[in-house]
Order: sequence, then structure tokens, then C-alpha cells
Amino acid sequence: MLKTHDFYYDLPEELIAQTPLERRDASRLMTLDRKTGEVTHRHFYDLVDLLQPGDCLVMNNSRVLPARLLGHREPTGGAVEVLLLKDQGGGVWECLTKPGRKTHTGTELSFGGGELTATVVGEKEDGNKLVQFHYEGIFLEVLERLGKMPLPPYIKEELEDGERYQTVYSKVNGSAAAPTAGLHFTRELLDKLAAKGVKEAVSYTHLRAHEGVKEAYITLHVGLGTFRPVKAEEITEHHMHSEFCMISQETADMINETKRAGGRIVCVGTTSCRTLESLADENGFFHESSAWTDIFIYPGYRFKAMDALITNFHLPESTLIMLVASLVGREKVLELYREAVEKKYRFFSFGDAMFIR
Repeated sequence: MLKTHDFYYDLPEELIAQTPLERRDASRLMTLDRKTGEVTHRHFYDLVDLLQPGDCLVMNNSRVLPARLLGHREPTGGAVEVLLLKDQGGGVWECLTKPGRKTHTGTELSFGGGELTATVVGEKEDGNKLVQFHYEGIFLEVLERLGKMPLPPYIKEELEDGERYQTVYSKVNGSAAAPTAGLHFTRELLDKLAAKGVKEAVSYTHLRAHEGVKEAYITLHVGLGTFRPVKAEEITEHHMHSEFCMISQETADMINETKRAGGRIVCVGTTSCRTLESLADENGFFHESSAWTDIFIYPGYRFKAMDALITNFHLPESTLIMLVASLVGREKVLELYREAVEKKYRFFSFGDAMFIR
């Protein structure tokens, strides 16, 4: 039985990337050929040489909400921090609040000098709060003005440009965290891949022709579970938070055509992987669909749809490193991570990437 500690590795704190590189695709790229076991060290822009015509890149076009609000409690004036997690409809959001003990049901909150106010209207079993927001106009526009990017807790520096925590193909608002494997792509790199004949399931809500290559999209809104550590000693006792995902008919058709033609389905990030593995039928094919998924992928899992994965380097003992281990094996993934530490790769959200094929 696999235990959480089986996925631990030592990581020097100085290797945790605090800021993005000036050029997105200049990050380093470790590659693993699963058939030969060969490991190479390149740069992300070398992906043009590693992908083949007929491959299909599956990318998550979810856009991060500036979902961190800093304000105060009324009438005491005490500071409060609210992180929006899930839209419940009617202006009510499930939220994480700090300090939680002082934001009980009935507490009144104010943000931006009163431009946005809110009332805590309930509490969930896990301690998350239900918050009713009051505002004029469009809520997302108010958030753009008052909200901050909800950066992971291991990033201590302020982000100067909020767009650097968004992919260049982000489109659909709804995530509490970025699908970070996609942060390395530039529009120029995507154009080069398209010109080579790589299909891109990316960020457009309609198909567009690009030198004979079609582009579409999948969406998974990244939730709080991304930041939550695995606390269970045995990994099978861990329960994933549900996240909403969907796939369009155009993307389903593109992936199905790729599979029938013998091309590879290359997932950009664990969120794209979890979306496909959640929505695929038993033969690995797709149709337009959406669902709440709490799929937990760990060693022993049999992949239905994904052939290759582009991903960042993940936290020790996290569900994400367990997902990568399900593709290459636990011992192999720890060996790769040790090599990355030795070669001083940059880790986590703004860090370097890995391509497993």
C-alpha cells in the first residue's frame, strides 16, 4: 500500500521560483522518453522539435480570477482576507476567509472603500464560508479593480504583472489557481507548432483555420485542492476536492480524429490530463460533455486518453507528483526530481517544465 511519504523528496528552498522568467518559453525543459528511459535537458522553445505533425496538444483555457480580496470587517474595522472558491449563484460565493473565527455568519465585510460589500450568510462543514456580495455593475469588473491574484502560499513576492499568472490562451474565468504548465507557451511558439502540423486544442470558443491546423479548447477550473496537502498517511484515504471541467464537441472531434490517425494526445498540465481522464469513455474517446470531477490519479491508474504530458515540477507528497508517478513509476519520478534538484531546475508555479513522452 502506497503511503504519502513515499512521494517525499528534499527540495532546497532557493529552488522555488518566486517570479516568472522575462521570456515565457525560455524556461528549461527536462524530457523523458518512457520507451528508452533517455533523459535530456533542453529549453521549452525546443518543443517544436519534440512534437510531431499529427500530435494534438490539449490545453486548459481556464482563466484565474483575481479572487483574493483584502478588506475589513464592519463595524470593528478589523482586517479580513477573502479567497473566492466557487460561484454558488445569485452573488453568493463559497470562500476561504482569514481570520475564519471572526467571520461567522452575519459578519459584514467591506472592500475598496465600500465599492464592494458582503455578508457572511453561512458556513460549510469544512469551515469554508458562504458569502453574499453586494455591488453595482458587473461583478467580474469589480473584481478586476479590487481583487489580487491568489498566488500559491510558497510564492512570497508580489507579482508585478497579473497576466504572467495567466496563460496566453486563457479565456474562461473561473480558476483559483493557474494551470501552470501552460504558462510557458507564447503565441509565437503556438504558431510555430501549428505551422508544423501539431493540432492545438487551445483557447478559442470556436474553430479557426491556421495553415490547415484546427484549434479548440477544454476547460477545468482549478480549485483550492491544488494547494491542499495530502494529510492521509495512506494515499487511498485522500479525497480530492471537486472541480468543474468541460469539453466542446469540436475538441472531442479533434481528439478522436487524432487517436484514430495514430497521433499522440499530449496534455499540457495535470488539469488537462484530469479533464480528459474524467470525460473519456472506456475506449478513450469523447463527445461534448461537462462534469464535476474529483478524479485522483496515482500509481496503478490505467490511462484511457493521454499519451504524453507536459508538466511543471510539483510539491513533495502532493497529488500532482502522484499523478506524474502514475505515468512513469514512483521510483523513476523521484529519480527525475533528484536530477532536477542537482541541476538546479526552478520548481513549482513559475518554475521549469518536464515533457514525458
